[in-house]
Amino acid sequence: MARIHWILGPVGAGKSTYALRLARERAALRLDLDAWMAALFRADRPEEGVMPWYVERAARCVDQIWQVALGALEIDRDVVLEIGMIQRRDRAGLLPRIDASGYPLTIHVIDAPRALRRARVLGRNEAQGATFSMIVPPAVFELASDLWEPLDDDERRGREVVEIDGGEGELGALIAAQAADLA
Repeated sequence: MARIHWILGPVGAGKSTYALRLARERAALRLDLDAWMAALFRADRPEEGVMPWYVERAARCVDQIWQVALGALEIDRDVVLEIGMIQRRDRAGLLPRIDASGYPLTIHVIDAPRALRRARVLGRNEAQGATFSMIVPPAVFELASDLWEPLDDDERRGREVVEIDGGEGELGALIAAQAADLA
């Protein structure tokens, strides 16, 4: 049976690098909210009132991404969801839909120290390599980092959760190698 792989973690932890690798390994459909937002709405981004503008469009994208994911699952294709949701209240809106779908779920939680994540985001902004979707200004990085809420017991209960260290080990080495290739 096809499986849902949901990638979660704070900005710069290594989610995109991990999601790309996981999608290749499993021949899965990768659905990346940042890529959708950049492709569909970058040209329309207002100078002011960005947060309400972003939240409305991101919610519509997530709804459509979920429909595309269901279509892939129905033809026995795994999906890798990289759709943000750094806060519990946002995840609470999608978890019931995932549970109701009947497809197995693995939540992959990736984290790394904040200083390392900050350095990665600055480097990604400059290099604009394979995992780049949009510039993340330092203030946005700090805000998003402050808003990140790790999974709580209710979100974990009865679900397969895999914790990945994005700072050390294999994933950290892969991210460092990619950065070196771009330098």
